[in-house]
Amino acid sequence: MVSGQDGRPGGSSDRRFTVEVRPGPEAGIVVVEVTGELDHDTAEPLRSVLGNAVAGGARRIVVDCAELRFCDSTGLNVLLRARLAAQGGEARVELAALRPQVARMLAVTGAAAVFPRYASLGEALAVPRQE
Repeated sequence: MVSGQDGRPGGSSDRRFTVEVRPGPEAGIVVVEVTGELDHDTAEPLRSVLGNAVAGGARRIVVDCAELRFCDSTGLNVLLRARLAAQGGEARVELAALRPQVARMLAVTGAAAVFPRYASLGEALAVPRQE
């Protein structure tokens, strides 16, 4: 787990934002679980994790947003930049389980159109592998 507050690992419930990374069910899939509020002050851990996933050769990076309560323009930019970096390596950044307020922000900004989106993490992971 990577914390957005001070960058140290930990699972304290008083942290505003956390990122957890784990391998997906198949090689080349990385699941990134985000929890809390993604904003200017907390974005760096996600930027780092997504960059590492792209650099590590992930073909699909599935961002589980089930516990993401807020995302500002900085968080959106982190996701968009990761998407562009992934595309350069023929990979994808996908979003799963968007809460209504985050989904609305993506819709209002037009960013919803550029990300594959799924109702749940399970639905995202059930998508057949694409070569």
